[in-house]
Amino acid sequence: MYFNKTKFLKSASNITECPDDIGAEIAFVGRSNSGKSSAINVITNQKNLARISKTPGRTQLINFFEIDESRRLVDLPGYGYAKTSKAQQKEWGLMIGEYLKCRQTLKGIILIIDIRRGLMELDHDFLDFYLPMSKPLHILLTKSDKLKKQACRKSLDSVESIVGEVSSIQLFSSLKRSGADEARERLLELLSS
Repeated sequence: MYFNKTKFLKSASNITECPDDIGAEIAFVGRSNSGKSSAINVITNQKNLARISKTPGRTQLINFFEIDESRRLVDLPGYGYAKTSKAQQKEWGLMIGEYLKCRQTLKGIILIIDIRRGLMELDHDFLDFYLPMSKPLHILLTKSDKLKKQACRKSLDSVESIVGEVSSIQLFSSLKRSGADEARERLLELLSS
């Protein structure tokens, strides 16, 4: 399976617009502006596959990227952007929740966490919602290039102490492209399960 052949498939504003529920999907989820779209671009070796914006909350739809006929990466809207209306935040939350609960093709989640912020309240809320589903979870601590090695290790240890028993965790930097091979390996494992 070659991630560099991944292509945009479609966007969905609700669960009924999603592609047929067959095959395997891995969804990328996290706070607004945590680096979900950038991570997808680095993992697929494509600069502009997933749309990137400096404005948090830009991803407002569920975006599907086709790796091959039966495997997809999914970019979910970010949660927690304060400048979005409460009604819009609630709508996105319901859409994400419905996707996570209903999609039979969902094989696991890649949770994107900005290493400088660590696990925040909304991340804990997401984990409280997702973990009872008993599906695999892999955490990318993004923007690791922004911290020194010792600070990265401290943040990694902190997250591992909280969710290390239920998740695999790694450092990741879209800017330096570090951690991409490890993330690809984990994605292959999840998509093959």
